[in-house]
Amino acid sequence: MFNQRQPARMAEEDSVVVIGLGRFGSALALELMASGTEVLGIDGNEEIVQAHNRLLTHVVRADSTKEETLRQLSVPEFSSVVVAIGGDIQANILTASLLLKLGIPNIWAKSVSEPHGEILRQLGVNHVIYPEKDMGKRVAHLVRGVMQDYIDIGEDFALVKTAPPREILGLPLSQTKVRTVHGVTVTAYHRQGQGWSYTTMETVIEEGDIILVAGSTERVESFSRLR
Repeated sequence: MFNQRQPARMAEEDSVVVIGLGRFGSALALELMASGTEVLGIDGNEEIVQAHNRLLTHVVRADSTKEETLRQLSVPEFSSVVVAIGGDIQANILTASLLLKLGIPNIWAKSVSEPHGEILRQLGVNHVIYPEKDMGKRVAHLVRGVMQDYIDIGEDFALVKTAPPREILGLPLSQTKVRTVHGVTVTAYHRQGQGWSYTTMETVIEEGDIILVAGSTERVESFSRLR
């Protein structure tokens, strides 16, 4: 075990357990740390554990498929656990099953395929994650259009970061009739030197601004291609 904060003490606070510190698990754990969330990292590989020493609040080499090990690490006392194991589907499923048995209220589990995800859902996992699939969809949208970023909210709704088309420049948004004509909403804008701001009906978008646009997937993609 490494680092000064013990799991039992961490579990008393708003902390997260990340099991599996491969590329996805490591990126997730480090992002949580950067946002101020304390993280207990668990992995079965000694080199990976050593590499995360002092990067996470607490990191330990352990076998997450053993119930007694999870209990010794006070995992049942945490409210949120992420199963980020990707290379061993059996270990992923068994770990998720044990967490459900231990009564963890908020479980996120990585899935490498639809059948794998279906098994996790049948077990009762709250949130099934498809990192490779979701990233593939996101990149496909970016490659296909001229968007700077794309977030799929779900149920055919998306948020897009893009440059504004000429037709809305220099006019208050109320006069552009963006929602009526294009079926999307400009929710925020970024101006050099000023950062991000929410839009109002009086907001005037200028050349060089970046905008956030919300709406159906098809409509935000079409809008992002306007020039």
